[in-house]
Formats: sequence, C-alpha cells, structure tokens
Amino acid sequence: RWNIIPMFISFAIFFIAGVAETNRAPFDMVEAEQELVGGFHTEYSSIRFAFFFLAEYINMFNMSAITTTLFLGGWNGPTLDGRIPVWISALLPIVYFFVKTLVVLFVFMWIRATLPRIRYDRLMVLGWKGLIPAALAWLVFVTIVVGIRQFGLPWA
Repeated sequence: RWNIIPMFISFAIFFIAGVAETNRAPFDMVEAEQELVGGFHTEYSSIRFAFFFLAEYINMFNMSAITTTLFLGGWNGPTLDGRIPVWISALLPIVYFFVKTLVVLFVFMWIRATLPRIRYDRLMVLGWKGLIPAALAWLVFVTIVVGIRQFGLPWA
C-alpha cells in the first residue's frame, strides 16, 4: 500500500527530517571548504576520510530504504501472475524495492544539487518551530480521525 497519498504531510516531515539527518544539502553543516579546515575531517586522510563519506552514503541509502518501506509500499508492485516464469516473479519484489529506493536516493542527490545551503540558525528554527510542531499537530489530527473512524463521534 502506498502511504504517500493519505499521509503526505507525514511523508514531507519525514523526508525533510531524513535529509537533515543524513547531512545532505541544504542541511549539511560541515561540508564547506572553510569549515573543513577547523573540523574533525582534518584529522583523517585517504581511506579513513573516504569511510566518512561512505558512511554518509550508506546512511542516505538506509533512509531511502526506510522511506520506501513506510511510504512507497515497500516491495509491493504490479503483479504479473501467469505471464512470466515463477523464478522471475519471485525476484520482482526485490526489484520493486530497489527501484523505489533508488528513486528516493536520486531525489536526495537532486536536492543536494539544486538547493543552496541554509544557515545553522535557520535550520534550528525550521526544526524547532516548524517541523516538530507540525509533526505533533499532525499526530493529534490523525489520532482524532482514526478514533472517529474506529469508535464514531463521542456525542452521537
């Protein structure tokens, strides 16, 4: 089931928080050349430095896989029963999952290439005054809607 349609606000909040969590632009804070001189990246070179970036890309892939599982239906896709061999039909969920994950990964990279960086104080304002209140308000709203669907209106 594709939860991106009925839960679009949750998807938007989750995706923005995921981009910020993976230190991708526009939320990257230690990637600029002038900040690398004083940051912890100066302590490492060659393969250890490459491992930092590999870890960031693994984190980005994991966030894409979680987004795919929660909002894009995970491994579900169109079924082709009877039209293809059984062994191909058994591999289709894996293919569907990785294609969806790679699409989300592409969006991560696309955002990095197109959006400018924001200042650290603006990021904190977005998080504390924007995303957290929106997430809490949406949680209360969804709880009320699910409660009304499950139990009906309390005064009716």
